Amino acid sequence: MKTYRAEGASAGLEAVADAGLRWDDFCVAATELLGRAIPFDSLCMGTADPATNLLCGAVMHDLDQLTTDEFVAAEYGDPDYNHFVDLAQRPVGVSILAEETEGNPQLSRRYREFLTRGDIPHEMRSALRSGGRMWGVLTLYRSSGRSGFSPGEADFLRRIEPVLARGLRRGLIVGDLQRAQRSSAAAVVILNAADQVVSATDAAEQRFQDLGGDLWSQLPVPVVSVLAAARGVGGSFVPELQIRTMAGEWLTLHAARVRGPEGVTTDIAVTISPAGPAEIVPLVIAAYGLTGREQGVVQQVLSGASTQEIAQRLHLSPYTVQDHLKVVFEKVGVSSRRELTSRVFFDHYVGRLGQSPTATGWFAEG
Repeated sequence: MKTYRAEGASAGLEAVADAGLRWDDFCVAATELLGRAIPFDSLCMGTADPATNLLCGAVMHDLDQLTTDEFVAAEYGDPDYNHFVDLAQRPVGVSILAEETEGNPQLSRRYREFLTRGDIPHEMRSALRSGGRMWGVLTLYRSSGRSGFSPGEADFLRRIEPVLARGLRRGLIVGDLQRAQRSSAAAVVILNAADQVVSATDAAEQRFQDLGGDLWSQLPVPVVSVLAAARGVGGSFVPELQIRTMAGEWLTLHAARVRGPEGVTTDIAVTISPAGPAEIVPLVIAAYGLTGREQGVVQQVLSGASTQEIAQRLHLSPYTVQDHLKVVFEKVGVSSRRELTSRVFFDHYVGRLGQSPTATGWFAEG
């Protein structure tokens, strides 16, 4: 890897991470720039819910051998090498499969079941973290006939990890997208053991379209993610994630096994519902890259607290509160408390003023 190529790619990635691109557009731009520093044949890059590490969406490049559903589903179920949730817990979140398996990638279930089918012997993965949270994932592949990924390339990926995470993180809160009016009713879908939809409520068809899928023919990536996680875990754990649709609406998805008269069945129920402020606001605040203390100050501002009240509650001086607010305003791109409240809360949560809140806290249709 030529140093000038790495430096040029790194500078380009810094620029596109700060360009205000939607997350999927950022993935496309980052793909081209990454290829200048780390040659690869195919790639998969996408977003994750920073609260649960569940995969929310993916952009694939020259990866016809592997479907998005397979890529997502491979992350759950039986243990395997270099699962993203495991990489997210490591000091270094980048790993080359050949090194992880000590030269025997056949030990990996993912390699045996998917990569060999596509003649892809070389894989390098990274959990994309910022502020201690995983905002996305990246996998690079090389086909047969090419050398494997090198430690130097892994080190470059390690160095640009926070840049890629920043681009994905900011892509989740780009602008105040034009919202289509949607029903406030939760959509419920029942899937059988073959992951086929067998029944659904009226709202499900539109929700699947909102998430980039089709109710009867294509499961959206977030649905595949919670579905696979539900099949891969036992007990009372219910996989859940939050995602923002292309129309600008925040949704919560969760999946749970369906019980019958004789106990748990092989069916899974997936529920898709409008997310409430308790779910959205912390995610949005974190997405702006605020520190823990800055997030605490913003939470107090959203509650209507004065500078003096914030200082008393957080055990800070009023001057320190003002200093934190100055930094917050710069990061969020506002100049006043009123604008801050609008940007963080109203743009992402309310968005439909003049309507009545439902029992879940979301605003119903007029």
